[in-house]
Amino acid sequence: MIKLDNLNIEPLQDELAEQLQYKIDQKAKPVGSLGQMERLAKQIGMIQGSLTPQLSKPVMLTVAADHHICDEGVSPCPVEITWQQCLNFLNGGGGIGLFSQEYGFDLKVVDAGVNFDFQPHPRLIDAKVRKGTRNFSKEPAMTMDECLQALDNGRNIVAKLADEGTNVVGFGEMGIGNTSPASALLSVFTGLDVDKAVGPGSGLTTEGVMNKARVLGDAIKQHGISDNAIENLARFGGLEIATIAGGMLEAAARRMIIITDGFITTSALLAAYAIEPNVVNYALFSHQSQEQGHKHMVDYLGGEPILDLGFRLGEGTGAAVAYAVVKGAVAMLNKMTSFDEAAIVNTANLGIRITDESNN
Repeated sequence: MIKLDNLNIEPLQDELAEQLQYKIDQKAKPVGSLGQMERLAKQIGMIQGSLTPQLSKPVMLTVAADHHICDEGVSPCPVEITWQQCLNFLNGGGGIGLFSQEYGFDLKVVDAGVNFDFQPHPRLIDAKVRKGTRNFSKEPAMTMDECLQALDNGRNIVAKLADEGTNVVGFGEMGIGNTSPASALLSVFTGLDVDKAVGPGSGLTTEGVMNKARVLGDAIKQHGISDNAIENLARFGGLEIATIAGGMLEAAARRMIIITDGFITTSALLAAYAIEPNVVNYALFSHQSQEQGHKHMVDYLGGEPILDLGFRLGEGTGAAVAYAVVKGAVAMLNKMTSFDEAAIVNTANLGIRITDESNN
C-alpha cells in the first residue's frame, strides 16, 4: 500500500465544542440568528483549539498545470491560455489578482506543471514536475513517482508558509482542460456515473460534453479503479490537483484553516480525503460552483458552501470572496458583545427561544 510519510492529521478535539457553542449563544442576539457564520466560528475555534481563534497572514495558492487530455477535444480553449493567465496573475491581474488584493490574501502562483518556462518572479513558486500530465485516455496521467513528487511539493510549500506564520491558506487553480481530471476523480472516488460528473467546463457544446464523458468513461475502463487513492490520483489526476491535495494534507496536519474554491480544488480535497479522511475537518467550502458535479463533491464530503454566487471561474476567486465571511465569523466570536456585557436579559437562559423578527 502506497502511503505518504510523516503525515499525522488529528481529528478535531470535541472538548472545546460545548464551550464554543456556549460562547456563541451568549452573544447579544437570538440563538442561531447568524446562521452559518456561527458554524464557521465554532469550526475555526475547534481547528485552532481556542475560544479566541486568530487569522494570520492568509495566503492564496493558485496552482497551475497543463493537461494533454486536451488532445481529445475535451476543452474548447487553446492550451496556451494556461501560461498566459499565469503571467496575468503574477502581475496582479485576473479575478484572483484583484480579489486577493481586495480581500487581504498574499497571492502565490505555483507552477506545478505548466507547459512553459517562466522567468523568476516574487509571486512565483517553481514546483514543476513535468510540462503537463500525459493524455490519460492513452496512459496514466502521471507515474507514481511524479504524483508523489507533486504531493510532496504541495506539502513542502504549505509547511514553509506555516513556518512563516500563516494559518489560513486558500487554494485556487489554473489549467485549461482541468475539469476533465476533476470529473474523472469525482467518478472514481465517489462512484458517480461519468455522465453526471461531466459538465461544460469553460464552454463546451452539448456534443462536446458528450465527447468528454465518453473519453473519460473509456479512460476509467481502460485503467481501472485502484483501492489505493494515490494510484487513482496518478492515473486520472492533474499535477495541480495533486499539488493542491498535498498542500491540503499538510495544512490539516499543521492545524491550518483550508479554504477550498470550486470544482477543481474540491476534487483535490476528494483525493486528500481518500488518502486521510481527517483532512476534511479543516476545510471550509467557499462557494457552490455552477459546474455540474460540484454539489455532489461537497455533499459527499459533508460540506456546506459559504456562498452561492453563480461562480465558475476558478483561480481561487470563490475562496478569496468567502474570506470576508470567515473574518466576520471570527470577529463575531471574539468581539461581539455578550448579553452580560450589553446588560440585556438572555431569553435563552430563561428557556425562551426567540427569532430575529426584523427579518420577518
